Amino acid sequence: MDNCLFCKIVNGDIPSKKVMENDRVLVFHDIQPAAPVHVLIIPKKHIASMNDVQAEDLELIVDIHKAAQEAAAELGIAKSGYRLINNCGQDGEQTVHHLHYHLLGGARLGALTGISSSHA
Repeated sequence: MDNCLFCKIVNGDIPSKKVMENDRVLVFHDIQPAAPVHVLIIPKKHIASMNDVQAEDLELIVDIHKAAQEAAAELGIAKSGYRLINNCGQDGEQTVHHLHYHLLGGARLGALTGISSSHA
């Protein structure tokens, strides 16, 4: 997609601090980390959101989860624990419309409440 930020990162048009990469998945550091370790895991194929995943993409979802395991080990948070998050749609706070997961760790993470103060 021409205007997709993550597609531009995949294509090398925008630099990123890569953790790992293979032919189907890219893992890179988030530029606004919400935890001591915060990386993004994206498929190289443009898929707008989890709602757009098709049956032929299911192996790619497995690849993303394998990359999460590998990245957690590489970043030294596999044993202590981490959070893997996918935001989907407006109410899910998805801000970039390219399927992605946030891998967060490196400290004890707070509980998820599920409701923002603007919705309370």
